[in-house]
Amino acid sequence: MTAFPSQPMSRRHLLKGFGVCLGLPLLEAMIPSAWARPSTFQAWNRSAGQHPRMICCYVPNGVNILEWVPSTAGKKYQLSQTLAALKAHQQDFTVVTGIGHPSAKGGHSGADTWLTGADLSAVPGSDYTNTISVDQIVAEHHGKQTRFPSLQIADASGTGSAGHSHTLSFDRSGTPMPAENSPQRLFERLFVPDTQAGKQATLKRYAERKSILDSVLQEANVLNRKLGKRDQQKLDEYLNSVRETEQRVSRLESWIDIPKPKVETEGLQLTSQPGNAHDRPMWIDVMLEISYLAFATDATRVITFEWSREAGGYGGGGENHHELSHHGGDPEMLRKLGVIDRFHLSRLDRFLSMLKSTREGESNMLDQTIVMYGSGMNSGKGGEHSPRNLPTLIAGGQGLGLKQGQHLAFDVERHPPLSNLLLSMIQAMGVETDRFQDSTSTLTGLS
Repeated sequence: MTAFPSQPMSRRHLLKGFGVCLGLPLLEAMIPSAWARPSTFQAWNRSAGQHPRMICCYVPNGVNILEWVPSTAGKKYQLSQTLAALKAHQQDFTVVTGIGHPSAKGGHSGADTWLTGADLSAVPGSDYTNTISVDQIVAEHHGKQTRFPSLQIADASGTGSAGHSHTLSFDRSGTPMPAENSPQRLFERLFVPDTQAGKQATLKRYAERKSILDSVLQEANVLNRKLGKRDQQKLDEYLNSVRETEQRVSRLESWIDIPKPKVETEGLQLTSQPGNAHDRPMWIDVMLEISYLAFATDATRVITFEWSREAGGYGGGGENHHELSHHGGDPEMLRKLGVIDRFHLSRLDRFLSMLKSTREGESNMLDQTIVMYGSGMNSGKGGEHSPRNLPTLIAGGQGLGLKQGQHLAFDVERHPPLSNLLLSMIQAMGVETDRFQDSTSTLTGLS
């Protein structure tokens, strides 16, 4: 096998070395290693312990729904053309069709409401008001036992903008929680030991943040006495977010002297770039590999992963995902959209295989891990970007009480809200509640 340098050379660098000005051909040494070779990462034989976990994987722009929906329902359903990419795991997942968020407006705000079910325009006088996402409800329950209550991953860092979110996670006040898009930074955050100097710098940063939060709370208390009832309510929602931040900082402080799990980087292509179309398959793979390691070491039990932001994204060969979602019913564009859908499911298939191959007691990691996969919009038969009949899969979690290996087909016109499914996930994760957003019950047939 040809050995590639860890950092690719540039044409300019080589030409300067040769002292010439010629059109140099593309050499192997110039190819970024992240897409020059496939991943060699190997799943572990066993995890560090048996725990319930949840990961929510989001793909933007909907799917080719014509090739997604199975023609039959129930336990003995036939896989559709697209879902055949998951054939090896047919007994490990349930496909849910016909379901949607009644309060969602559709379009490219799907990521904003996928895990919240919120009506973003419900508050008079506000253009955008979100609510807590399902992952954060679960994180409140499980986060006390792990270094990180939850992780947010996306192909664009930060939070994005209202209606075009770069994150799937929202706290109790509906404030977006920033996502990480760098495999290197995420790995270091999870597994690279802090130096003593680094610990001191971190503690200093935490102290400064606490000081700022204290000042905000003091000023807010003074301001609160001068406000009307409605403004006081708005301020209280903001202060709840400040208090949550304060609690997160305190939790991080308590973990500062606890060693991080020892994890090797072998097989992990940490230099993969989400914005590089050629890196796309490897970037998705390495982020799923790091997610797997975070679960296997119990660094966290809750992850959200937005594979691409809405109105963006690539296929496995660099295809423009967003452009193809506006297919207008064009057969060739629909065909290409189906290719992207199957590429995405091939990466999910690999992740499910990693989880299933890792033993935990008498079962495996997949049995203890709920994997939600889907999109917050449906590009439909004509590319209309609807919030109805959302493409949705639920895999794993059979050790947590979920029933798999079936197609739950609901009437698109009289479907239960997607919040019913989210409530089923919350309960399977051990949270005692009988309501989430606009849910009417748990999802019939799933648990």
